[in-house]
Amino acid sequence: MVENWTAEFLNFAMTLADTSGPIIRRHFRTSMEIDTKPDNSPVTIADREVEQTMRALIAEHYPKHGVFGEEFGKNQTNSEFLWCLDPIDGTKAFTSGKPIFGTLISLLHLGQPVIGIIDQPILHERWIGSRGEPTYLNGSQIHTRFCSTLEKAVLNATSPDMFIGEDWGRFRRLAEKTKDTFYGGDCYGYAMLACGHIDLVVEADLKPFDYLALVPVLQGAGALISDWQGNPLDLNSDGHVIAAGDSKLLPKVVEVLNAE
Repeated sequence: MVENWTAEFLNFAMTLADTSGPIIRRHFRTSMEIDTKPDNSPVTIADREVEQTMRALIAEHYPKHGVFGEEFGKNQTNSEFLWCLDPIDGTKAFTSGKPIFGTLISLLHLGQPVIGIIDQPILHERWIGSRGEPTYLNGSQIHTRFCSTLEKAVLNATSPDMFIGEDWGRFRRLAEKTKDTFYGGDCYGYAMLACGHIDLVVEADLKPFDYLALVPVLQGAGALISDWQGNPLDLNSDGHVIAAGDSKLLPKVVEVLNAE
């Protein structure tokens, strides 16, 4: 069932992306100061300016909606509707001049992600997902590819550094069973999975603003996305994520990751 507010809020989500893109393009490949946050991740004026702009638009148009953003935290998170924002998912790529980052915009209704956008403003690519509807890239419907065996699967993760302690061994055990393993991409890796160019993304140490926008995008493209136990993702998930382009892959990945 598509709720009667879906079209309105989806259009507004696209307005947020339309507004953020020019800000990012203005700062891309320029000399800028890179600050380090307490968690040792980088942040720039572009990250902050984009999130501030999106928050101001939400406050203006939907003052009763909550917001959870990477740079400026939580506000009214108990609201029926909650916007989850990552102004630049992949700041390291952004500051390195690589156009494989993205702006992530998601809307949660009663705690469940119902709208998701991955926007790559340099390449002018935008993936749009809405619960119960197909996913579109720049107006064209997309779908994942078929790959039911790990031996033929292409696996991606942003960085081996995200796997701490025993997570690294678990990930390597999976990687050894796949055809190829690549690193890099942040949200762009998930976008490539939605388009059918790779088969698996497995990551750890993610925050809600890193993964919630991905849920509608991937589901609408035919993928499954869960935590490492196969459970659906929500605000309280632990940051371990599996995305499988072919539904037959997910239980196999869960089994390998959780093998004793």
